Amino acid sequence: MTQIMGVSITDFEYLRELVHHHSGVVLFGDKTYLAELHLQPIIESAGLASIADLVTYLRTHPFNSLHVQTIEALVTNETSFFRDSHPFEALKKYVLPELIKQRESERSLNIWCAACSNGQEPYSIAILINEHFPMLTNWSVRLIATDFSTKVLARAREGHYNQLEINRGLPKNICDRYFQKLDTDWQIKKHIRQMIDFRQLNLLESWSSLPQFDVIFLRNVLIYFDVVTKKALLKKIKQQLSPDGYLFLGSGETTISLDESFKRVLFDKAICYRLHNPEVKIAD
Repeated sequence: MTQIMGVSITDFEYLRELVHHHSGVVLFGDKTYLAELHLQPIIESAGLASIADLVTYLRTHPFNSLHVQTIEALVTNETSFFRDSHPFEALKKYVLPELIKQRESERSLNIWCAACSNGQEPYSIAILINEHFPMLTNWSVRLIATDFSTKVLARAREGHYNQLEINRGLPKNICDRYFQKLDTDWQIKKHIRQMIDFRQLNLLESWSSLPQFDVIFLRNVLIYFDVVTKKALLKKIKQQLSPDGYLFLGSGETTISLDESFKRVLFDKAICYRLHNPEVKIAD
């Protein structure tokens, strides 16, 4: 049988369909290395000999924890603290100051980090709020972070990172202030961990448990979906985003040609999106 980097075409097609059906993520043909790299520990712990054996098991058994482990292993969880920096600068200089003015009477803010992976993004936002907006201490601020993977959420809740992860995007003064050393690793301090509500959520499923949000970070997520799924997600975002709220996507992502309900807003080098609403004034 023809092999691609040790994975048969037939087996990789099955894995692609499994991942797409349950998470919406599209694994392209050049992602076969993910199967080689990330499935080996699962294969070994299950007492199997190869990817072929794993696929045979998955094909012939009802959906169970091994299917979940396989899907989670193949879905990318790449992230870092204050990734790309510009969205966080926009949040600090423009978005939060504007929303604080708009929400003075109710004194509440809801922020959502979708597909939060190991937690660096929501922790970056929590640190930013703690550093620059002390007035929000007396507000009701809900910072909800969700991910498909229970494995990465468990790690995110612990807030435990190695030196390499700390070095990626985290200034030393911030590290010193908000992290404590644990042997060769670091853990984010408890008061920051307690600011975030980590929840398991498959973006393809119901969002009924979520409130309406003032800010949504859906960064570097749409790139993994096909056009149909992107449109479906943006349609759901419209219902979840406050009329004067802000949506942040990844630098290589856009709503253009997918959903005309959103308008592009530029804050210095940061791009975000707002709903077309003539009654809402765009911040200068």
